[in-house]
Amino acid sequence: MGAPKKADWREERRKRAWTLKEEGWQQQNIAAALGVSEGAVSHWVKRGREGGIEALKAHPSTGVSPRLSAEQKAQIPELLAKGAEAYGFRGDVWTASRVAEVIKQTFGVRYHRDHVGKLMREAGWSRQKPVERASQRNRRSAQDLVAGALARYKKSRAGQGDHHLGR
Repeated sequence: MGAPKKADWREERRKRAWTLKEEGWQQQNIAAALGVSEGAVSHWVKRGREGGIEALKAHPSTGVSPRLSAEQKAQIPELLAKGAEAYGFRGDVWTASRVAEVIKQTFGVRYHRDHVGKLMREAGWSRQKPVERASQRNRRSAQDLVAGALARYKKSRAGQGDHHLGR
């Protein structure tokens, strides 16, 4: 069956403190027996008096409420289907940062790019990595750029000869 969860043993400790108090134990003796502070026992006894044994049960956190409603989440595939270029991005690729920006523009809700992946998976999409070379790239202009850089490099090395060690 495995070890009990944290909340389980803590709940049992609170219930045990309540039982000992009902048996007439002093709070300082309960604290010593359970290895907790007297303040903790005082707090548990107060909770027990106000709400009974039910108030001593564990109440696990339900977590943070979602930032986007179910209806807004349902709209995400529609937004992504328009393409990244429809939102002013260069290249039709959806990255987490781009999706976060569209969510912010559309719904006014900020999502960190690290948390967008879950939303995208729920919408049936996966993040995309842009290719190294953009599809809009002009091959001739790239060749000119490389040729210019090579010419500048050769010019900077002119007159230095083969004596690279300074001897």
